[in-house]
Amino acid sequence: MAESYRTLAAPLRHEIDKVKGSRFIADVAPVATRAEAESLVQRIRRELHAARHHCFAWRLEPDGSAFRASDDGEPSGSAGRPILLELEARELTFCIAVVTRYFGGTKLGVGGLVRAYGAAVAQALERACVRTVTLTRRVLVEHPWECSSAVQRLLSTLAQVPARAEYADRVRLELEVPVGMVEEFLRRLREETAGRATARAAE
Repeated sequence: MAESYRTLAAPLRHEIDKVKGSRFIADVAPVATRAEAESLVQRIRRELHAARHHCFAWRLEPDGSAFRASDDGEPSGSAGRPILLELEARELTFCIAVVTRYFGGTKLGVGGLVRAYGAAVAQALERACVRTVTLTRRVLVEHPWECSSAVQRLLSTLAQVPARAEYADRVRLELEVPVGMVEEFLRRLREETAGRATARAAE
């Protein structure tokens, strides 16, 4: 199971030098869902409506297992695939790249298109800010009041701040623990409280 993933911090637009008269404008952006990705493509189509092609690729899920690439009328494999390959090469997910082409009057051939579409995305991604997102699991902790000091010491050691806390007859805490730390956290919680604290990780 992935413990983190890389994505874009913010949208960015970049236009490369003309290729035999054709303009290639790359838009790269973070997206959370397929619907959000498709909405961005439609927005760019409306904004740059005079362009002939709006080719794109997106990747979703922490491991990039959900993806799509579109040549949008260009020869098969000449646009969407090279765009997707640039995202894969940088291990980026939850993001989309759209390359808009204004035809310049000279055909580029499949090889020329592959290079141009790939270069547009590569240059945009080189300029974009990438961030790493740590995946977490929700952990629910419950303990008697007399264990509060031990639990707080553990939370401080592991740099954990409760997302929610309820103080009644017992203390109930809701935490977002990095997936790679969950088992260690549960083990240490049992040890530090001599088993008096209970915890379960949400599925």
